[in-house]
Parts: sequence; C-alpha cells; structure tokens
Amino acid sequence: MFPMLKLDRKLLRDLYQLRGQAIAIGLVIAAGVAVFVMSMCSYRSLESSKNQFYEQFLFADVFSSSGRSPNALRARLQEIPGVAAVETRLVYDVLLDVPGMTEPATARLISIPDTGQSRLNQVYIARGRMIDPLRTGEVVVSEVFADAHGFVPGDQVRAIINGRSQALSIVGIALSPEYVIQVQPGSIMPDDKRFGIIWISENDLEAAFDMAGAFNSVAIRLAYGNQVDETITALDRLLKPFGSVGAYTRDEQLSHQFLSDELAQLRGMAVMAPVIFLGVAAFLLNIAISRIIGQQREQIATLKAFGYSNFEIGAHYLNLVLVISVTGTLIGMLLGFWMGANMMGMYAEFYKFPSLDFRPDWMAVALSFVMTSTVSLLGTLFSVRSAVRLPPAEAMRPEPPPSYRPSWIERLLPQRSLTPEIRMVLRNITRKPFKALLSVTGISMAVAVMILGNFSLDAMDYMMDFQFRLAQRQDLSVSFVEPATESVIHEVQQLHGVLESETIRSIATRIRYQNRSRRIGIMGLQPDAQLYRLLDANENVIRVPEFGIMLNSKLAKLLGATIGDLVVVEVLEDKRPTLMLEVSGIVEEYTGVNAYMNKGQLHKALLESNVATGAFLKVDPNRIESVFSELEQRPGVGSVTIKDAAMKTFQKTVAENLMVMRSFIVLFAGVIAVGVVYNTARITLSERSRDFATMRVMGFSYGEVSIVLLGEIILFTIAAIPVGWLIGYGLAGALTSSLDTENYRIPLVINRGTFVMAALVVVSATILSAGIVQRRVGELDLIGVLKTRE
Repeated sequence: MFPMLKLDRKLLRDLYQLRGQAIAIGLVIAAGVAVFVMSMCSYRSLESSKNQFYEQFLFADVFSSSGRSPNALRARLQEIPGVAAVETRLVYDVLLDVPGMTEPATARLISIPDTGQSRLNQVYIARGRMIDPLRTGEVVVSEVFADAHGFVPGDQVRAIINGRSQALSIVGIALSPEYVIQVQPGSIMPDDKRFGIIWISENDLEAAFDMAGAFNSVAIRLAYGNQVDETITALDRLLKPFGSVGAYTRDEQLSHQFLSDELAQLRGMAVMAPVIFLGVAAFLLNIAISRIIGQQREQIATLKAFGYSNFEIGAHYLNLVLVISVTGTLIGMLLGFWMGANMMGMYAEFYKFPSLDFRPDWMAVALSFVMTSTVSLLGTLFSVRSAVRLPPAEAMRPEPPPSYRPSWIERLLPQRSLTPEIRMVLRNITRKPFKALLSVTGISMAVAVMILGNFSLDAMDYMMDFQFRLAQRQDLSVSFVEPATESVIHEVQQLHGVLESETIRSIATRIRYQNRSRRIGIMGLQPDAQLYRLLDANENVIRVPEFGIMLNSKLAKLLGATIGDLVVVEVLEDKRPTLMLEVSGIVEEYTGVNAYMNKGQLHKALLESNVATGAFLKVDPNRIESVFSELEQRPGVGSVTIKDAAMKTFQKTVAENLMVMRSFIVLFAGVIAVGVVYNTARITLSERSRDFATMRVMGFSYGEVSIVLLGEIILFTIAAIPVGWLIGYGLAGALTSSLDTENYRIPLVINRGTFVMAALVVVSATILSAGIVQRRVGELDLIGVLKTRE
C-alpha cells in the first residue's frame, strides 16, 4: 500500500497542477454523457409508459374501416385464425361549435358499447366518469382537447351530427392508447384546439347516422406469435363486400407512428452525441497526458530508480485519466437526469399517458461509465505506453531541443512581412503539424456542433415556406362525408366570401412496384391547380399530366420506382379496379407519402361522374367567419382545416422545443470550444514557458510574447471555422437522414446566418479562453523557468 500511497499523493498534485485543463476536459465529457443519459432515460421513460398503457388498456394490433357492415359479421371476424379479440364500433368525424371560437373545430366521434367500456382501445378516465349508455347525449372528451378549451365535467359542447346541431354533455375527461398524440389525418402536427376525440354511446351514434345493427370500424388484437399478414388478408376478404378500404397494422396507425418516430430519434441522438463529444475528450486527454509526461521525464526516471515497476507508473497515469473521466461522467449523469426530467415535461405536452414519469436508465448510466473510461484510456494509451517504456537513463536527460529552421510558409511569404513573433508561431506550427491538425479538428467540432444545433430552425422555416406558401396556397381545406355531386360542389364554390376554389377526388389505394407496396391515398387534382400546386426539388411548378401517376419523393424512394416505371394501383373503394399506371413525375414534399393523378383521368378509371371528396378554398379574410358558419350548416361537410391556424400551431410547438434544444447545443458547443482552445493554449504555455521567459528577459514586451502564445490559437481558429462548416453540414445531413420518416422529412437547408453564428460563438470562446491564459504570461517566474535542467 505504501508505494501506491506515494503515487496517489503525486496524482493529487498533478490534478491540482492540471486543474484548469482537467475541468475543461471533464466538462466536454460531461456534455457527451449528459446528452447520452438524457436520450436513453427519455427513451426508457417513453417506451415504458407506452408499453404499460398499451397493455393495460388493450391497444389493438390491426385496424380497418368500411361502409355499413352488419353486426352479424362479428362472429366471423372472431373466427379468423390468430385473432384474440375483436372490437366493432362506429367512427365519424363531425364539426363542433365551440364557445369562443369563430371557426369550427373537428371531432372524431367513437362509439362506446352498452357495457360501458370497449373491448379494445379502452378509455382511461382522468377526471369525471364514464358515460352511462342509458343516458342520451353524454360524452367523454379527450384530455388535450378539453384542456385547450377549459372543458370540465358538466360542460356542454354542440356538434353538427349528420346535419343537425346536437348538445353533448361532457361527463368525463379521458385518455386512450389509440390517441396518445392527437393528429388529424392530413395534418403534420397536433392541433389541440381544432381537433379532438369524443367517446359517445353506441346507441346515440346509431340513431344519428341510421346505423342500427351495423358498424364501420374494426379493431383486432392478435394472439401471440400470429402472422399478421394472414389476418389482414382474411379481414379484407370479409369486409370487402361492405366497402372496406383495406386493413392496416399498428405500425401504420398515426399516433403510434409519431410515437415510434420520436423513439427512433432519441436512439439516434444517443449515438451521435457521444461520438462527437467523447472523440473531442479523447483528443484533449491525449495531448494533456502527453504534455505532462513530457514534463515529468526526470520524475519517471527517478520513480524507476526507486524500484517502481512499469505497471505501477503506467497505472498512475491511467488513474489520472480515469479520475478526470469518472468525474466528468458523474457530472454528465446528473446533468443528463435533469435534462431528461425537463424533456419528460416537454413530452407530456404532446404524448398523453396516465403516467409519464422520468425513469433513470441505470444500464445506460453504467454504459456511459464504461464508454467514457474506455475511450479515455484508449485515447491516452500510446502516450502512457511511451512513458513506461522509456529507459531511466534516457528519461533523466531532457528532451533534445527542437530544430528550428525556416518553414515552408516562410519561404512562400516575403521575409520583411514577417515579424520575429510571427515567425516563431509559424515554425512551431510546422514543427508539430499533427498537434496543429488535432487542435484545428477539435475547434472545428465546436463549429460543427453549433451548426447542428441551429440548422433545424432554418430547415423548419424553409419547410413551412415550401409546403404551406409555395405549394399549398388555400385558406381552407374542406372534406365531405361522402363524395359530393356537382350541385354540392357548386354550392360550396358560390358561398359569399369564397374567392377561388378547387375540388379534389381522393381514393384509398394500395400501390405496388415489384415486391414493394404501400397503402396510401391518391389525390386527383385539376390539371392547372393553383391553390394546391405540385413542386419539384427546385421549387418549379409541375403541371398535373393527363395520364399516369405522380409520386412524391418519399413514396418513390420507398417503392424504388422512378419516372417511366409502371406501378400497379389497387383501388380499395367502390368497384375496386386494378390499374397499371406509368410514373409520370416525382413531386417534392416534406410531409407524408402521397400520390397524385389528373382528376379527370381518375374519374374515368373509377367509371364515375364528376364528384369530389374535398375542396380547397381561397377566402376573403373579412368574410371568413360567415364562410365558417355556412359550412357548419352543410350536412355533407365532414371537416374544415384552416391552414394558417395549423401553421401557427406547428410553428409555436416546434419553436418551443427547438429553442430548448438550441440552448443546450449552444452551451455544449461553447464547452467544446473553450475546452479545446484553453487546453491548447495552456499546453503551449507549459511547453514554451522557458522560451517566453527568455523573450521577456531579452526585452520582448508583454504584448509581443502574447502574440507568440496566442498566435497559434488565432490561426487554429481561423483554419477551423471553414472546416467546422463542412463537418457541420455533413452532420446536419446525417441528422436529416435519421429524421427521415413517412410522416415528415427535414430538408437540408442551412442559412448563412447559421454559419456566421457558429463562427461567432467559437470566436467568442476563443477570446475568452485566450484572455484567461494570457494572464499567465505576466505571472511567469523569470528566474525559475530560466534555470538550466541538469
């Protein structure tokens, strides 16, 4: 114990001597660990809450909707091999007249059976009570919709059900595993004020829509290990005569898709952040340990002369590394717990569970200790190895003085243009090019992290402008309960205040190409549509061709199809024709997977007249309220979507989340910049303190010595900024690829302001670090450092 006790005392003295660098390195490690722990703990908390909610309230595995299907079909559905439970119900979208809102809101009415609770997708009552099936007009409202409007049990809301206004009495506020996040079909983000879920008695819905003894929606829970494809095939076969548009699995259910995408993003963040931060930390530890070993050559020789083994000396320096690493990991763990708890608070606004609590992931914590220790040890292993293998006699001699000669840079520049201080800087950089390269790389990573954290705002702004201003130029989107005839279309177009209108025809289909397929809706557009325009990647308007089908870029990628390929389109409505269509164009979009056809061609393929399932309206802003009022009275109108309201909700929601993450990123980028610059400057000062003291004795001013010290840092920062821009662009590209989902994509767009901001933050960190180190020049012990080592 005694020999190790001596080395332990030496370790504490070394740590004190390295305290500034150790703190900087520890903070870099802490930043990487914090993001890793935050991501993994948030993932575990979200995943655990999801699994618990799904299991306890029996979230279904397969879903299907149809027209009027008889209740007698339930028994046959239950007999499908592998089916554990079946829930048949009624589902309708209706308009609501909400007090305080000039525009209508949309609600999805879901029936509750006479038993008082569904067999699947059960309802969790957060406040109030479940409806009494024997009482007419009682409803339970989803929590986010109720909170957005201040509804409490006992309030009333009016719904336009099948053309008739009906008062609904709210008796409970509820959650459901089917709607953990409420996103209206066709939207890209939740809008709590304008879309809600309402559970209502099956008897009330049957009477309102004349659906006694029938259902139009099915949910199925599978037995463990069942083949889902076989179940979907059997389900489609049974429901096909009743207008089924095709069954789909939980993976295609909108709420589950959004939740799964978020979990995937957390996993990606847990991988990317440690790679960046721990890579920088390993570099800093390497140069710090290399420097201290170089300074302690005589001490190493003395320890060997006193009988310390190579193993003991190597362990001593590795312990120094581990102390910094473990301390940084502990700080990062605590910071990660705090960030994770805040992340759960942010998630609670989007994802509604009976309980969404922060759960520490101790496996991730243990992995972070193993990961940081391994990276730190590997980063310093070669430096320690060179120290323990140094013969005592060789170690007792000081390192040979460096060979100073004109650098290649000096030869390129006029001799008179270079002051002695600048020459010293250039010669020191060219003498140690690998060290210079590592320093530039470290600083450039700070620039890259800044770009990575801030480009998302640029991308979101561009996506909003592209999607909702250039492509979609309507004010309102109206959907009809059933395909509307020309007379209905004419009535909507003639409403006072409607300036322009375009009708669409949407159908449910399954598109196949080779061995790939996707269940999507095809939208039939007018050839020269102006309110809903199709654009290519260069923002050029694409005219809807007379023949063929147009795919958006995501759908084309999923299918592997390109322009000129033939795809099979299986229509899942009405007569269900199967079409062979040529891909006539690729459309750029950042939300959903969509396909488009000429509306007239679609009518011919379906052997139908000029009908429409929806319309896009351009409305006079002064008459928009009257248009809302008129649309509410139309029994055929199923829902109304207001583009500006959806945009504002999207921007508000995304902006809040991005600002939180942006603050963390700026902080972490600053930590990297300060850590790298400070360590580089301190090492330069330590290695060349004798040179600086000599310059002061020879009459060089304090400012001239500072130029030699800080000149390297300034040149490193100047060189690192463009390199960091390139790395940041590459990291942003990798991030956009990881966020590329079927629901939305993030365009790789980075504005000049983001590049400038990244450079300014790093320059500010450089100035701060340089100022701290520069003070040490005035504190040099001119007598002590000039003593010649024997």
